[in-house]
Amino acid sequence: MDPKATHTAAMAGEDEGKVSKKKSATVCGFPISIFFIVVNEFCERFSYYGMRAVLVLYFKYFLQWDDDLSTTIYHTFVALCYLTPILGAIVADSWLGKFKTIVYLSIVYTLGQVVLAVSAIHDISDANRDGTPDNMTLHVALSMLGLLLIALGTGGIKPCVAAFGGDQFQDHQEKQRSTFFSIFYLSINAGSLLSTVITPILRAQECGIYTQQQCYSLAFGVPAALMVVSLIVFIIGSGMYIKTPPQGNIMVKVFRCIAFAIKNRFRHRASEFPKRTHWMDWSEEKYDKLLIAQVKMVLRVLFLYIPLPMFWALFDQQGSRWTLQATIMNGDFGILKIQPDQMQTVNPILILALVPIMDSLLYPLIAKCKINFTPLKRMTVGMLFAALAFIAAALVQIQIDQTMPKFPSSSEGQVKFININNRSLEVKAGTSEFTLGAFTANEDYLTFDKAFNVSLESGVGSVTTLENGSRSTMVIVQEGVLFRPFQFMDIKAKPEQGANAIRFFNGLGSNVTVGVNFGVIAANNMSGYVMFPQGATQFRVESAAGECVYSQDLGFGSSFTLIIPPTFAFVDNCGQSIQTVVDIKPNTIHMAWQIPQYFLMTLGEVVFSVTGLEFAYSQAPSNMKSVLQAGWLLTVAVGNIIVLIIAEAATLDDQWAEYILFASLLVVVCFIFAFMAHFYTYIDPAKIEAQFAERDPEEKEKEKRKSVEMTRKGSAEQRKEDRRSSDSSSDKEKTRQTRI
Repeated sequence: MDPKATHTAAMAGEDEGKVSKKKSATVCGFPISIFFIVVNEFCERFSYYGMRAVLVLYFKYFLQWDDDLSTTIYHTFVALCYLTPILGAIVADSWLGKFKTIVYLSIVYTLGQVVLAVSAIHDISDANRDGTPDNMTLHVALSMLGLLLIALGTGGIKPCVAAFGGDQFQDHQEKQRSTFFSIFYLSINAGSLLSTVITPILRAQECGIYTQQQCYSLAFGVPAALMVVSLIVFIIGSGMYIKTPPQGNIMVKVFRCIAFAIKNRFRHRASEFPKRTHWMDWSEEKYDKLLIAQVKMVLRVLFLYIPLPMFWALFDQQGSRWTLQATIMNGDFGILKIQPDQMQTVNPILILALVPIMDSLLYPLIAKCKINFTPLKRMTVGMLFAALAFIAAALVQIQIDQTMPKFPSSSEGQVKFININNRSLEVKAGTSEFTLGAFTANEDYLTFDKAFNVSLESGVGSVTTLENGSRSTMVIVQEGVLFRPFQFMDIKAKPEQGANAIRFFNGLGSNVTVGVNFGVIAANNMSGYVMFPQGATQFRVESAAGECVYSQDLGFGSSFTLIIPPTFAFVDNCGQSIQTVVDIKPNTIHMAWQIPQYFLMTLGEVVFSVTGLEFAYSQAPSNMKSVLQAGWLLTVAVGNIIVLIIAEAATLDDQWAEYILFASLLVVVCFIFAFMAHFYTYIDPAKIEAQFAERDPEEKEKEKRKSVEMTRKGSAEQRKEDRRSSDSSSDKEKTRQTRI
């Protein structure tokens, strides 16, 4: 689920400088301290992904935001989580060191999780005890504060933990270090997999002091507790760690070198100053040529990163748009009832299966066929797989839309008629004429945008006006020899989170009581809606005449009106006389139809993300791999920013159209990336760095003095003369630099 974090960790570990290390106690050749680090990482990933799994549903159903705002805030949060690693790396390497950075930011992280869990307790502002928070602003403010602290904490420690683990090994323990990163990878995926299974189950529980509601506070509270455990475990191992002091951050040095080159080029923009081979050569007056060459290598890779955010714009919608799509699908897998946010577990499960298949089977097979499947070509294919995943999501959405009821617009009203009498009735509503059998309703709602006439049994009609944007039911009751319609308001949206909205109409001449949920229902009256989860449900109908138990199997997202007819009697099998009227049909598209889109997206992730990180590692200078990792994480952040921009700016009415839009944009970007990759030349950074290592130190110092002298002389002629006076070895070196 999180290979990018894992490879980031591994590459950060490779970047450690050579420092003297004290020996620590070992178990099976491994330092004892790394076990504390692995447990810490497992708990932290459980905390992060567990919280993130239910986050978009928390926005939609607890904070009552719409889909677009929920998606926007979700991706803003994810973007922040991938922007803050740069800050964490600079703080760790320049001031605090990795250990203190991890501890301090983990405290911030833990506080954020606790604040978020508190924000999800509906009772803290539910003064009237109706189950709905009265001061939603308080909950929103606490939520945003908690998420800000979490983003700072999780992002800040992301570049530090694995690198800190790499510090624990001696120089001769390369094999153990490699095994450690594999274990580290497993701990990340184990934590994310378990959390995305467990926290949706916790969310589905009901809790509360005064009223029972879905327990988001528990779903956030358990990850908060795991973060506390993570911090305590990490601190316990403090005495066993090898703690390397801050040695300066290479990213700061790279930024300064680039800034100086730009500033110096601007200062010498006049035509009398001779051009240089590369714009980074304008930093030669201050920085040595090895650093400049290394920066050039980094910039070549960063240039290829420009199109990559579009992939992440699609990838990270698994936790937002795809989860919201699952809320209007059927999650009945037989023995398992899958929650919408649990579908995200498909991703880490497929990753654990696909990574070894690709590395051990598919790539070697392609190599045997003598196909030049370079890393950049793999990344291009990965982007195409992601685009195909969104096309698959669009096809699923089209099928869902076909099963969704057509609700009235803001200028329309809808009505349905129910015949509560033990005989057929002729009904005319506007221009529609139909016959209702005993205890039945017309199949579909009728839509009207103005007042219309209703007549029963060819009698005198009455003019009826429907409230704009509303749905209602007219129950036809006989009073003496006349038939009279009674109007009741219906729900005008599909029940959320797969729940089922149930109500009863009492057609008896006396009051009845239906369980504890519906209470007493007067004669010829309708109860309010009560939500029930999927599964077999029993309703107990009681009156002075006796009691009756009625059972019904409920699906996902349906609405029913249950009619107790005037002929109802409390006898054996009395439940069979209760009639069911379907207001909203249950979800019929199964969640299993999301598996193909998850498979395509995960396949794209494995081919794109893992390959991309390996490519960056192979093309990066030995001391600048962390710079490329920062750039990689930045592409994830920018990708999430793209999502929130499109979610707010797009005016598409259909969700499937938005999926096609994202897929189309990625295909276009894919072709651009393929074009850029075609002109990329692979290099060996070690060989280039070795060329500089062979140079004589005195010659380097001589060239530096000449460079400073040239800067002081302001004329182009003097510059040319100085260059002509250079010895032959200097000319050779400049030729080599030009080739680089």
